[in-house]
Amino acid sequence: MKSLILFLIIIQIPMIIFEFNTESEVRNWQIVDDAVMGGRSNGRFYLHKEGYGVFEGTISLENNGGFSSVRYRFDTKNIEKYNKIVLRLKGDGKLYQFRLKSDRYDSFSYIHPIQTSGLPESIAIPLSGMYPSFRGRKLELPNYKGDRLEEIAFLIGNKKEEQFRLEIMCIKLE
Repeated sequence: MKSLILFLIIIQIPMIIFEFNTESEVRNWQIVDDAVMGGRSNGRFYLHKEGYGVFEGTISLENNGGFSSVRYRFDTKNIEKYNKIVLRLKGDGKLYQFRLKSDRYDSFSYIHPIQTSGLPESIAIPLSGMYPSFRGRKLELPNYKGDRLEEIAFLIGNKKEEQFRLEIMCIKLE
């Protein structure tokens, strides 16, 4: 019994933020496009019949636009015991940002670029490497300290008109 308890203390059990399956409820995943600033980009998010989330759409540079994002908000999670976030996804070979907020009401996000390969992959992001940014500008604040979490998001905004597609299977902390 003591060895089992010691084993559980030593082995960190991952915290699942969201794991998609054919019955996942995705109504709390929200699209935020550049339309909030007059742009014309158009993203959408849905659950694929095979059980993964799909974030896809078109980026337009019209009216000073150029980005689309999908965010997921949830009750506060204490994540002090974790040091990285692992994304299991399949991209389209394009560059995205993974974003998070420790407080959903913060005006800024902590971000980390992710270059997708076009193949299914797992991408591990050290929490301490996520830097604060507001509207594309890095802020003079400390990097993410990794104590609490209330929102995650994916954003694409590569300063060009393009189609995009990101398939998301799982997001977890380790």
